[in-house]
Parts: sequence; structure tokens; C-alpha cells
Amino acid sequence: MGRFVIRSVLHGFCFELLAGNYEPIASSGTYSSEMACRKGIDSVIKNALAARVEDQTKEQFQSQKNPKFEIYFDTSHAFRFRLKAKNGEVIAVSEPYKAKASCINGIKSVIRNCRGAEIVRRD
Repeated sequence: MGRFVIRSVLHGFCFELLAGNYEPIASSGTYSSEMACRKGIDSVIKNALAARVEDQTKEQFQSQKNPKFEIYFDTSHAFRFRLKAKNGEVIAVSEPYKAKASCINGIKSVIRNCRGAEIVRRD
């Protein structure tokens, strides 16, 4: 089972979703308050379970409705994913992956680990 770790940062709070082995799977942007950060976690849980996958690394990819995971290339041409909520906001992003298969496994890990995940605060 995964865990969400909330941390205070310079201008607010952010979270990271860790797998059962404590490896990071996805992280958030900065929220203005801890309460907003916790709402962001709720949004990840809700939207990840309903999300489709849109592979933007394919030449003629088929656009999916939100909520969705988007697989894309970053500026260093590594694979990444981002989770978009129903309203189109990015609510979680991944670390870079060298292989698309690893990126897809990261998406599956978010879905598997966010359900029932513990939420802890670390500073």
C-alpha cells in the first residue's frame, strides 16, 4: 500500500505519492495551505481511478477526455506522465523515465498505490 507524504515548502505545501517500497511515484505542485494540499490528494485518488491514458509520444495520438494520464516527452526527451483532473488541471506529475514501459508501470503504480494510501506529514 502506498502513502502520501505532505511537506511544507518555501511558499506552501506539496505532496509526494510513495509506493509500498517508499519509492516516489508522483508529486504535486505547491499548494497555499495544508488543507488545499489534502484536497489535492483527494483529487488524485478520485481522478486516478477514473483516468484514461493519452499517449502523446505517438505521432497521431487520440485525445482523451479528462480525467486522464498524459504520457509525454520532457525537454530532455525522457518519458513522463501527468495526471489531469476532470477540470483539466494537472494534479500530479512523475519523475523522468528512460523507457515508455517504465512510465506506463508508473501510471499503474499510481492507480494501485493511491487507493487506501496513508497520508502523513513530514517536515
